[in-house]
Amino acid sequence: MRGSDLAEPAAAPAAGLRTEFPFVLPRGLVDDRGAVHREGVLRLATARDEINPQADPRVRQNPAYLTVLLLARTVTRIGAVQPVDTTVIERLFASDLAFLQDLYRRVNQQGHTGAEVTCPYCGDEFAVDLAAASHP
Repeated sequence: MRGSDLAEPAAAPAAGLRTEFPFVLPRGLVDDRGAVHREGVLRLATARDEINPQADPRVRQNPAYLTVLLLARTVTRIGAVQPVDTTVIERLFASDLAFLQDLYRRVNQQGHTGAEVTCPYCGDEFAVDLAAASHP
């Protein structure tokens, strides 16, 4: 076989698999000193992240606690707070917990953090990246 008869190798993907997703919390985590931490990072969940919490007695007693455990395993940082554990997740405001639940679902089930939205003023539809959205 001549060199020109060899198939060209497949081109490598332009970008690798995205495994970390920065976010900005709507309200923010208030630490013991009163500082507010809003920016953080959520990593892609592994099978182990989803399986291990199922055996936790807190989940057996209260299935809603699964969310706390999943986020404690996959949120790697909130502001200067690192590591993030269940105590940190439990201290989040309800709106921030709901935001992270939605982000987790989008990242791990849909594979992206985008959403189609409609402007309430002009009615135009457009896409936004929820993880990168900043709230005043």
